[in-house]
Amino acid sequence: MNVQHHLRTKLKRTAKATGLVGLFALSLSSLSGCGSTTSANTQKTADKAPITSAKAPTQDDGVFTNPLFPNGADPWLEYWDGNYYLTTTTWTSELVMRKSPTLAGLADATPVNVWSATDPARCCNFWAFEFHRVKGPDGYRWYMMYTAGTDGTLDNQHLNVLESAGDDPMGPYEYKGALMPDVWNIDGNYLSYKDKLYVIYSQWQGDQQLNIIAEMENPWTLKKNSPHTVITRPELDWEISGRKVTEGAEILQHNGRTFMTYSASFCNTPDYKLGMLELVGDDPLDANSWKKFDQPVFERTTEVFGPGHNGFFTSPDGSEDWLVYHGNDSVEHGCSATRSLRAQKFTWHDDGTPNFAKPVTPGVEVAPPSGEYGPLVTRVQGQRYNLVNATSGLCLDIAADPQDARAVQRQCAATNGQWVIDATTDGFVRLANREDSKFLELANCSDANNAKTQSAAWRNNFCQQWKVAPSTDGNVTITNRYTEKPLAVAGCSAAQNQAVLQQGKDTACGDWQLQPVGSVAVMSQQSGKALSVAGPVKAGTNVEQQAFTHSDAQQWFFAPTDTGYVALKQDLNSDYCAAVANNALVPGANVEMASCEAKTAQWRIAPVDGGGVMLINRYTNQALGLSDCGLADKTNFAQQPDLGNKCQIFHLREPK
Repeated sequence: MNVQHHLRTKLKRTAKATGLVGLFALSLSSLSGCGSTTSANTQKTADKAPITSAKAPTQDDGVFTNPLFPNGADPWLEYWDGNYYLTTTTWTSELVMRKSPTLAGLADATPVNVWSATDPARCCNFWAFEFHRVKGPDGYRWYMMYTAGTDGTLDNQHLNVLESAGDDPMGPYEYKGALMPDVWNIDGNYLSYKDKLYVIYSQWQGDQQLNIIAEMENPWTLKKNSPHTVITRPELDWEISGRKVTEGAEILQHNGRTFMTYSASFCNTPDYKLGMLELVGDDPLDANSWKKFDQPVFERTTEVFGPGHNGFFTSPDGSEDWLVYHGNDSVEHGCSATRSLRAQKFTWHDDGTPNFAKPVTPGVEVAPPSGEYGPLVTRVQGQRYNLVNATSGLCLDIAADPQDARAVQRQCAATNGQWVIDATTDGFVRLANREDSKFLELANCSDANNAKTQSAAWRNNFCQQWKVAPSTDGNVTITNRYTEKPLAVAGCSAAQNQAVLQQGKDTACGDWQLQPVGSVAVMSQQSGKALSVAGPVKAGTNVEQQAFTHSDAQQWFFAPTDTGYVALKQDLNSDYCAAVANNALVPGANVEMASCEAKTAQWRIAPVDGGGVMLINRYTNQALGLSDCGLADKTNFAQQPDLGNKCQIFHLREPK
């Protein structure tokens, strides 16, 4: 690894850990003459597409240390369509998810609430969330299984299931039901085996906590009359430290074999650890089909205590298997917020069983999962946008010739010019093209004005990352992370197929309009609930939040107006739009449906760090905000001054 690149990365980690941001900035200014360098995992990418520059390095090395971040109990992590997605226990009534194209980036990823509840019978103490891509009645969806209980207690804890609207792990999600609402049950997990679906859950019986399996009718309903079979019981010495506990079952399938890890002993002790079963028979409902290993497979060291409640994921290129888990840094820590998120690669023994080795010592550098530096071609999940040049009125697109990867402007159409604005790290995004599943990049990382931009496989470098920031009126600028120069149309031309290039900061045609494509669910980052119309669409109908239900009242169309502003309609042909009641200027004025001709019926889409947006009223220059930051259904929306909080941030999702 290049010494200067290594120093740069180390300084960045130190700055994040200590808050010495000024020191990091000063240190970066001293790093000059650095060429592009990569870690061992990224060298193959550099060989295919070398990047040279006289400036600072074009990439971070992706190296991280455990723990990734504190208070990360009961983690579940999936890699899907170019991003890692992560949940950890919140102990609140909110299901929070993070996403990042790199594992190390999860440490700084924006936590987004994808679901919340206020029903006191099942609103609270959310824990052990898991989300699985499972085939349901309408095809493959993401199913979020979580434990929740009675407000103010740990009573009535039971499993609940959500279903995603499409193939995006971030949702939106609809509540489907509780598996066993009248009995205490936690730590749900799916097993798919021989075209049947099973749930494995944990339950106390007497003084023992057991893992139990049952067959399912669908991902949120138990099969009628299915037996509930106990498959783990705490009976070995290493399973009974503190209390007799076996919980947190997790399935690992490899080379035609099915393993199940589980967490053993009381989590409030440093002896919390992983045990393992293997399915050796044909019937998962037969306890004799499961073979228990008589020794733990992952346990404490002298530096890591209570490692457990794990999950599994594969590297971006599919060549590596990884373990995610929580652990403590002290023998005195237990089942509290001290449990922190950790990840490490594991291998396989010659006999085909997993080799988890020992927990990685805190502070030891861990190389990133293989494939994070591509080259990666993938369909990134997220809301689609047309990026329309404000001067020409044409869409950012890629040349129609398959052999020509140039970025050009073309007429917007249903089959081209659609992009996902996908958050990376440090407030930047990548622009993922929905037609070719590639990403917009600055060719050769050139610092020159009029440098070519193009579609390319993801290689996780700064030349493929952009800052989308407010500009004049309702427009935005799109600026390259590496060069800090804007994206613009060559010569400010209005011609079809004119090149879109990097130009100087004084360009006159670098303004763009963000136009979401199709129907949109507008989800509150604070509550995970949807912007909804409270009744028939007419003047005066209230705009409020509701749990997502696929309702027409929750589907919005962002109709472009002039100079980059949009109108929020329930139907593109509607005469009614979301507006401020009575065109009021006062902060706190209610938002409701009104004539689209009203002065307050236009809004600016203002991107914020982490992939969210604010909606700023054109006339009042105030933000759409969730009144009192409430989680409850029917909470109103009102205009507010910029308060700098998540109650004014929304995430645009595709509702179908």
